[in-house]
Amino acid sequence: MKSFIAKPQEIERKWLLIDAEGKTLGRLSSEVASILRGKNKPIYTPHVDTGDHVIIINAEKIVLTGKKLDQKNYTYHTGHPGGLREIPYSVMMDKNPEKVITLAVKGMLPKNSLGRQMIKKLRVYRGTEHNHEAQKPEVYEI
Repeated sequence: MKSFIAKPQEIERKWLLIDAEGKTLGRLSSEVASILRGKNKPIYTPHVDTGDHVIIINAEKIVLTGKKLDQKNYTYHTGHPGGLREIPYSVMMDKNPEKVITLAVKGMLPKNSLGRQMIKKLRVYRGTEHNHEAQKPEVYEI
């Protein structure tokens, strides 16, 4: 019996709409990463992008558990000497809650060209408005 391998031209992609209101950041991110990879489909193939497009709304209403609200920091380096920067989670949520979810999902995807292709199928929005009505997204419950 031969193993099934999905071919890129045979993949049917759906558009899924997820409401992040009241959801925990890590649990939402792991579910979204699984959908973007296509692991929820029977045709999943590790080296082929079989995932669906995901739209996340209400990004500013996501929650963290425990003391992470005070202790969690986002670090990056500017590339210059002494350029290590830290941004607290609370500041990042005020400025750019979309980036918080995007970074969490990106960290759960493969670190290669396939992962970079998958993260492009994620759209995160503050509030309930999005501009993808033409794609007729299906509501997905987590």
